[in-house]
Amino acid sequence: MAVAESEFPLVSRRRRRLSGRRVASALAPYALLAPAAAIIGAVLGYPLYLLVRLSFEKYGLFELVRHHGTWVGLGNYRKIFHDSQFWHVVLRTVLFTAVNVTLTMVLGTAIALLIARLGRFMRLLLTTGLVLVWATPVVVAVNIWRWMVDYEFGVANWTLTKLHFGNFVHHDWFASSLSGFGVITAVIVWGAIPFVTITVYAGLSQVPQELIEAAQIDGARAWNVFREVTLPLLKPIFIILASLSIIWDFQVFNQVWIMLGERPSPDYYLMSIYAFVESFRINEYGLGSAIAVVMVAMMMVATLVYIRQMVKAGEVR
Repeated sequence: MAVAESEFPLVSRRRRRLSGRRVASALAPYALLAPAAAIIGAVLGYPLYLLVRLSFEKYGLFELVRHHGTWVGLGNYRKIFHDSQFWHVVLRTVLFTAVNVTLTMVLGTAIALLIARLGRFMRLLLTTGLVLVWATPVVVAVNIWRWMVDYEFGVANWTLTKLHFGNFVHHDWFASSLSGFGVITAVIVWGAIPFVTITVYAGLSQVPQELIEAAQIDGARAWNVFREVTLPLLKPIFIILASLSIIWDFQVFNQVWIMLGERPSPDYYLMSIYAFVESFRINEYGLGSAIAVVMVAMMMVATLVYIRQMVKAGEVR
């Protein structure tokens, strides 16, 4: 009995040590992530706080000189929500994003499927070209496209005229917002395709060939194999790519701003352009901040989908 009683404290101490180790192991990842999370929170959180605070203030040139805004509460939000131009810009931005994301995903996937069927040399050549496109700075790429569709010296106008697609001599692509957005969409999709293509191709290389061969033996055509075998396996990748594309295309600024010579007309306003113009051209910083806050809130939807899919992918692994 004496021996048994003397063992109880020893067992209790061992249990406490084990539970302490478990708690330490559980808290270790959070402790390691805490410094990076604190830095990210400071870098992103503080500017976001200032943006939200500014959206509740009247902040023009007078307030800028005084370094102090006038509190207006929800006045800026009421103003933009009752402005028909704001809703036109929102609709234009949503449609613009939908078109860009759809074209990017479809063309990027098609090129990835093509690369998977090519030989080693052609695959390497095409992948190198895609990487070079992806590595090209946005400012450089936009200026190249701007020169190609130039009113007087554009090679696109000359080529289309020589191929007898019509008379494109001195054709101004940006006289109409429809054709102008067509050019801007081409620039954005051209620059976004490499990332989608390379990511999808990496996913295709992980699809078990046994499943594809079994479907082909059963008489399935190429489209049926892709729809019934490849697509379900790559669904998480497609959701992540679509979410990222929505986030990137929804906040497009440089392509429109540079392509239109930093003077876009209201027909070319997207939410990012509209917020910038209201803030720095009309000097209504509070109003521009309110537009930016609405834009951030809309992008959070796609961001949450992206994060949710990333967490699911991590759980599967």
